[in-house]
Amino acid sequence: MNKPQAWYKQFWPWFLIILPLFAVIASVNLLMIAIDNKDSLVSEDYYKDGKAINMDLGKLKHAKQLGMQFELTLDDSEVMLSQHGGEAYQAALSVEFFHPTIQKRDFGQIATADGQGIYRIKLDKPISGEWEVRLEGYDKSWRIQKRLDLKDDAQYWLN
Repeated sequence: MNKPQAWYKQFWPWFLIILPLFAVIASVNLLMIAIDNKDSLVSEDYYKDGKAINMDLGKLKHAKQLGMQFELTLDDSEVMLSQHGGEAYQAALSVEFFHPTIQKRDFGQIATADGQGIYRIKLDKPISGEWEVRLEGYDKSWRIQKRLDLKDDAQYWLN
């Protein structure tokens, strides 16, 4: 007579144990991904942000009144900005690039004009895709802000 096999030598108990085990492992993995990639777009102080938006609108209007207009030229290693409108601006520019969804990719720099009046920013790596570009005078009295779909070797107008 055949002696029955021990449970751990059979297929079905292991099959029934492995299915829930995979679900637990996948859940822990998804939890770790959610913890590592927190949503950074939510603001904690909406009232303060609303007041800041109103101040920004005043700066944008002031830039339009001055007739400020810049041309942005992009290549793999450099961003070049040259002024084409408004009163001649010789001071440094605060140039910031904001990625719409990934805050870690945001960067900014203070740029000064070279002898030809071109502001240059060296890039660590090429950038492309949707970006919010913000130019602000060094005295913070005016601001130009525009969303651009950046591509290599392209020119854009900021006004």
